[in-house]
Amino acid sequence: MARESGRNDTRSRIAHFAARLMAEDGIEDYALAKRKAARQAGVPETRELPTNEEIDAALRTYQQIYHHEEHRDRLRELRVKAIRAMRELVQFNPHLTGSVLNGNAGKYADINLQLFTDNVKAVELYLIDRRILYKAAQSRIYSGRELRTVPVYTVVDDGTEIELTVFSMHDLRVSLRTCLEGKAIKRAKLSAVEALLAGT
Repeated sequence: MARESGRNDTRSRIAHFAARLMAEDGIEDYALAKRKAARQAGVPETRELPTNEEIDAALRTYQQIYHHEEHRDRLRELRVKAIRAMRELVQFNPHLTGSVLNGNAGKYADINLQLFTDNVKAVELYLIDRRILYKAAQSRIYSGRELRTVPVYTVVDDGTEIELTVFSMHDLRVSLRTCLEGKAIKRAKLSAVEALLAGT
């Protein structure tokens, strides 16, 4: 019983270290935050690591305590930018994901949009036609149980990076995951994000 309690205390301590790193240093990658937090806590990296959900809970607590008004204003600003981008890209069925959706966005957070289209190349052509500067990359993600490589375009809106990950329309009907056994990535369409903004 005591050992279980100690394990939970360790996980909680790492979760709070990771939350602080994400809030103060702008780290968006959970795995990286966990590794750094484990080192700070003096715990071997492969043991007693908290889940992403535990870190999210710790991050909400941290922001409520230390950055309540600043965080609320920053989140509202990011959601306004997300809605603006989603309206601009409405023909590509945009969905918001990540920290701007779940409310944990730190001061260095970017905006993550998933786009769904029958013509994946149409997104890049859209950006080119409108002379919107972008960086192109790729991401590997599970669509259902199939590992896919999908294009990612990063654009900038007044200093905020907006990451556009492009999927086929088929992917809209299945769960998308960063790893096969992970949780489905939560996403919200434009009307849902507008409702979220109204509540912030």
